[in-house]
Amino acid sequence: TLQTIKKCIVAIKGPLTTPVGGGFRSLNVTLRQVLDLYACVRPVKWIPGTPSPVKYPEKVNMVVFRENTEDVYAGIEYPAGSKEAKKLIEFIKENFGKEIREDSGIGIKPISKFGTYRLVRKAIKYALENGYPSVTLVHKGNIMKYTEGAFRNWGYELAKFSDKIVFESEIFEKYPDGVPEGIVIIKDRIADAMFQWALLRPEDYSILATTNLNGDYLSDALAAQVGGLGMAPGANVGDGYAIFEATHGSAPKYAGLDKVNPSSLILSGKMMLEYIGWKEAGELIWKALTKTIQQKIVTYDLARQLEGAKEVKCSEFAEAIIKNIYEEE
Repeated sequence: TLQTIKKCIVAIKGPLTTPVGGGFRSLNVTLRQVLDLYACVRPVKWIPGTPSPVKYPEKVNMVVFRENTEDVYAGIEYPAGSKEAKKLIEFIKENFGKEIREDSGIGIKPISKFGTYRLVRKAIKYALENGYPSVTLVHKGNIMKYTEGAFRNWGYELAKFSDKIVFESEIFEKYPDGVPEGIVIIKDRIADAMFQWALLRPEDYSILATTNLNGDYLSDALAAQVGGLGMAPGANVGDGYAIFEATHGSAPKYAGLDKVNPSSLILSGKMMLEYIGWKEAGELIWKALTKTIQQKIVTYDLARQLEGAKEVKCSEFAEAIIKNIYEEE
């Protein structure tokens, strides 16, 4: 599989299951690290007609850029009582005078300048190329000053590479009459506060660049505002390869039942088409999917939330989208 992806450069895949506990390494994390897919890109935009728990889901139009290879997801983790954990506990005690309980599992959280630079650069370039007005660095640097705080500082440092950016703190000095079109505002928010702002003022945020764990939490929380993970696409992108995938789990209990909502994977396919330059094809899929949902022809997860909906199978939902594609052409 890896050799095929390396040959084709671009791939699309379904969800993979990793058991909780037991020492199994995540296949998704392995793919990201082996192929150096350092940016997890998760667009979050409401499709009109989709049920949502918030009053104004149309205000949500964000893209999360999550660093994919570092942080506590780096895989440097040892179980309680293991010789590796004991060595690290002893090393920290002897060299730094910090006490850690002997029955602790140990994980290491690396955040590098290199990893931060390339993630933030990709986020800013995406904003400039696609007309987004801002990039927000999301971090917990008020507590983790030398990892997430460094992410924030390095992000601002890197942002100086372009003359098309302005820091939020400089806006009134540089642009007293308003920020001109084509200029991207760089700002930062503490991670826990960002969850609040995502609900209260989603229209103030467009691109979010963040660390691995924060990005995992944020992208799922944002997806809930536009209908859930079943409506949220995603991609893992590097400088060489790109893998597009549904953002939800594998749901093995539904395997073979022709039941689940395929929208996440379909929208990931739309992302893939746009990535290779087929923007018109991607737009056609978006319009056809939107029309199908507005017709209330939906799978079970949406049907139970939509009054007057026609519940259909996964395959029938796909057929309805295809029909609408032909009508859009």
